[in-house]
Amino acid sequence: MFAKPFRVKSNTVLRGSDRRKLKTELSAALPALSAAQLAELVPGKEELNVVRVYAHKGDPVTLYVLHKNPVFFEVDKQIYPTVYTLWRYPDLLPAFTTWPAVLQKLAGGADLMLPGVVLPPGGLPQVRQGDRCAVTVVRNRAPVAVGTATLSTAEMLGAGMKGKGVSVLHTYMDQLWAFGDKSAPPSLPPLTAEPSGSGGFSADSEEEEEEEEREGDVEDARPGAEQEGDTDAPCHALQELWLSESQGGEGQERQGDVGREEEEEEEEDAKSPQEQMDALLLRCFLHALKSTVRKSELPLLTSSFLRNHMFPCCPSGKQIDIKKSSYKKLSRFLQCMEQQRGFVQVKELSRGVESIVDVNWKHPELRSFSVPEDGVSGDSLAPESCADARPYQPPEITALYSVSTRLQPLFADANLRKGAALSATEVRTILTDYVKRNELVDERNKNYVTVDPALCDCLLDRAEYQEVARLQWDDLFSRCLDRMQHCHQLLFPGQEPILKKGHPEPIDISVASRGSNKKVTLIKNLELYGLDPHTVASALQRRVQASSAINPLPGAKDRVQVQIQGNQVTHVGKLLLDEFRIPRKHIQGLEKAQKPGKKK
Repeated sequence: MFAKPFRVKSNTVLRGSDRRKLKTELSAALPALSAAQLAELVPGKEELNVVRVYAHKGDPVTLYVLHKNPVFFEVDKQIYPTVYTLWRYPDLLPAFTTWPAVLQKLAGGADLMLPGVVLPPGGLPQVRQGDRCAVTVVRNRAPVAVGTATLSTAEMLGAGMKGKGVSVLHTYMDQLWAFGDKSAPPSLPPLTAEPSGSGGFSADSEEEEEEEEREGDVEDARPGAEQEGDTDAPCHALQELWLSESQGGEGQERQGDVGREEEEEEEEDAKSPQEQMDALLLRCFLHALKSTVRKSELPLLTSSFLRNHMFPCCPSGKQIDIKKSSYKKLSRFLQCMEQQRGFVQVKELSRGVESIVDVNWKHPELRSFSVPEDGVSGDSLAPESCADARPYQPPEITALYSVSTRLQPLFADANLRKGAALSATEVRTILTDYVKRNELVDERNKNYVTVDPALCDCLLDRAEYQEVARLQWDDLFSRCLDRMQHCHQLLFPGQEPILKKGHPEPIDISVASRGSNKKVTLIKNLELYGLDPHTVASALQRRVQASSAINPLPGAKDRVQVQIQGNQVTHVGKLLLDEFRIPRKHIQGLEKAQKPGKKK
């Protein structure tokens, strides 16, 4: 329901009489709410706002907002808690457990299917058809979605756990969640032991179960961890790991190097692989800021920071793998370093591309950090010279077509709304299904399709309404694609896909004249392909032995262009094509290279 932005109609403060009425409705709808919890969610004196909105499909929805976070929403006279409320009271609704990979589908508007439900040892929660319920992911009791059960528990089991299980209304990371403070779910361990043999969900041994219980005790002991939507679980755990390492190191120095190394190895072995990776990430992060990042390099692409700075700072014999940490993504790790630790400032200078724009060089923890003895030297900072560094990989660019308002009737049966992005093959499949379902294939000639009223409105010009009664298949497909909006998807390795309107902008190489007829080569749009302009400028400067500069791009906010002396188009082309493996079709201006035999 909230997969796409909604429109706000009004925002007013809830009156006293309406608050009493709301409490009565909540008590009836959510009997698990105690009087004390109800008083916290609907306080008598604090400001509680009622926001009336229209979802993207036009459905009227009422939101109740407390402390800038939506706590309840009402649809069709039925009231539901939001994920912010469920993070404070996770056992408010019966919950079905699924895998983390399913969450992205739910946030995109999909419902929870029964094959994706994980069966707990105690069996499924007892629900009736239409009951409010929540969805959690394995290893965490904090709900990530709210909806209604499409079947009773008995009917789900009777159906062999096939079909739709929960009709999802609201999820973590949807637009209703974004209406609040955008905090992440807290880390709440399951109340019961997880079943063995269920992949990453279960502990494979008693030792892992005991370890999870210890982790849960740490989380529960933290003040307000269960009462508030705590986004800092990984940060707090990482901070404790780092403090324990540094405190242990001070005591060990007094006992000699041999005893210190042995104790550090024992402590390292006692940590879980996830804790070890969290500590390694922080160590490499501080090491990179302390010894390799320079103020002149800012703004610095986050992907370049990881590849050119953090990877080379990784100790020998170890390898950074963010997916094995508690963060899972570089963006979440840097968000923690920014918002909770205050080391850096990260901004999205262009859509979908984040950069580190500032570093707090005076941060006490950064200033007190000592570079490890096994740290790398300045000569080994290039990614090519570090065994753990991962080479740059160009994005995978896919041409897509977006459903327009005019063509929406043709895609309605496929449950696709305006703005849905499809490949040409998917468009062809949907149109073919539409024609066959409506029996529009011409009986006399199978190469033609009869034009029905919907096809007439969507694909024909006004002057053709009375003249064109049928179309060839190829003409049908080409007309449909021509009337759709062009867009494209950028898929960087290890990152979420980025969808952009229009055709992809190519990397533009041009040659300009400066004073005294001197030539300079200008390169722009490098950021769109995940390339760091500073890295490209340095590589070109070493390759052609000419000065380079980074200048603001005229007419484009927060974008830069690389400038290097002389007509260096040939060298730029070889760097982009051979070293960075950018497809030639995404590079513009290679024909401006200096012709052989002419002076530069």
